[in-house]
Amino acid sequence: MSRDSFGSRFGALVAMAGSAVGLGNLWRFPYLVGENGGAAFIIIYILLSFLICLPIFISEFVIGRRSQKNAYAAFRDLSGGSAWRWVGLFTIIVPLVVLSYYSVIGGWSVEYLLKSVTFAFESASQSAMSTMFSDFVSSTWGPLLVHTGFLLVTTLIVVVGIKDGIEKFSKVMMPLLFFMVLAIAIYSMTLPGAKAGLDYLFNPDFSKITGKACAAALGQAFFSLSLGFGTIMTYASYVDKKENILFQSTATAVSDLMFALIAGMAIMPAVFAFGLNPQSGPGLVFETLPFVFGQMPAGGFVAILFFLALLVAALTSSISMLEVAVAYLVEEKGFSRVWACVVLFVICWVVGAICSLSFGPLSDVNIGGGNIFDFFDNLSSNILMTLGSLLTVLFVGWRLKKTDVYDEFTNGGTLSRNAKLFGVLWFLIRYICPLAIISIFVSGLL
Repeated sequence: MSRDSFGSRFGALVAMAGSAVGLGNLWRFPYLVGENGGAAFIIIYILLSFLICLPIFISEFVIGRRSQKNAYAAFRDLSGGSAWRWVGLFTIIVPLVVLSYYSVIGGWSVEYLLKSVTFAFESASQSAMSTMFSDFVSSTWGPLLVHTGFLLVTTLIVVVGIKDGIEKFSKVMMPLLFFMVLAIAIYSMTLPGAKAGLDYLFNPDFSKITGKACAAALGQAFFSLSLGFGTIMTYASYVDKKENILFQSTATAVSDLMFALIAGMAIMPAVFAFGLNPQSGPGLVFETLPFVFGQMPAGGFVAILFFLALLVAALTSSISMLEVAVAYLVEEKGFSRVWACVVLFVICWVVGAICSLSFGPLSDVNIGGGNIFDFFDNLSSNILMTLGSLLTVLFVGWRLKKTDVYDEFTNGGTLSRNAKLFGVLWFLIRYICPLAIISIFVSGLL
C-alpha cells in the first residue's frame, strides 16, 4: 500500500507551522507572559526556542523523515528493534492525552465564536464576563456539545488524508489565520493607552526570572512547537527527501514565534488600554478579552475575528495530534483510516468529556491540588512533553549513528550550509539540550 505524503514544499511547511501554531500561541502564551513578568519571560522564551527547542525539532524531523514511518515504527526500525521502540509508543500516547483536553478548550473557542456572532459581549461588565465563562464551563451539556463538535471537525479533516485533508486545510487556513491575528494586533495597538501594553511586552524586568519562569518558558515552547509527542516526527515522515530540514524547521520555529508575539501585541495593548490586569491567567482570553471587546469601538467585529482565529489555530494543531495515532493504527495494526479515526475519536471524546466535567459535576475530584483538567494540562506540558523531548534528543545524539544524522540533515552531503552547521547542531543535541532540559525541569519542580 502506497503511503500518503505532502504534495508540495509549501504544503509541508504550512502543515508543520499549523501543528506548531495553535492555542499555545493565542491562549497560553499571552497569559504566561502576564504571569511571569512580561518582556523578560519573552526573552527567555526566544532563547530557549532557538537554542534548545529548534535542535529538538530538527531531531524529531530527522527521525521521521529518515524512517518514513509512524513514530512507533520509526524508533523501532532506527534502533534495530531495541527497547527504544517503547519511546515511539510513548510519543503516540502523549498526543492523545493532549488532544483530549485540548479539544475541550477548542470547544470553548467554538462557544465564544458563537457568542461573538450574536454580539453577546457588548456593554457587559467585567464581572458579567467572568460569570458568563464560569457558568458555561461549569455546566454539563453545553461544553460537552462544543467539545464534540470541535473533535468531530478535527476527525473529519484527518479522515480525508494528508494531501487532500491536512495539507489543503492548512494551505487555506494558515495564511488566513496570520492576517486575522495581524489585523487584530494593528487595531489593538491604535487604542488609547495601548503603549503601556507594548512596554509590558518589550521592556524586560529580569528580576522576574526564576527557575519556575524558565520551566514555564520551556514548557510553553514544547507545547507551542508540538515537541515531545510525535507530531513533528509523523509530519516529517510525509516530507520529500529533497526538502531542506534546516530550512523547514527554522521556518516553522520562526512562524511560531511570530504568531506568539503578534498574539501578545493583539491582546496586551487592549488589556492595558482598559486598565485591566494582564496577570489574569487562563481566564485572560475567555473572561478579560470579551469584556475588552465589549468596550472598544467596533469590538463586536473584532471579537468575531479573534475567536475565529482562535478556532482555526486550535484546529491546525489538533489535526496534527490526531494524525500521530492514526498513522500508527493504519500502518501497524491494519486499520483503515476511517476506522482508526472513529476509534480515536471515541477515546479522545471520553477522556475530554471527563476533563470538561471537571469544571462542573466532577469539580470535587482533586488531583495534585487541581481539578482533572489542570492535572492533564500540567502533566502534558510540564512532564510528558519534556520527557518525550529528552528521550528524543538522547536517541538522536547517542543511539543513532552520527553519519546517519549527518546524511539526513545535509541530504547526503549536498547541502553545504547545513554541513557547516552540523557540528554546532550535533553538540547542542548531544550535550546542551539534554542538560538544559533536565536542569530546567528539576528547577521547575523545586
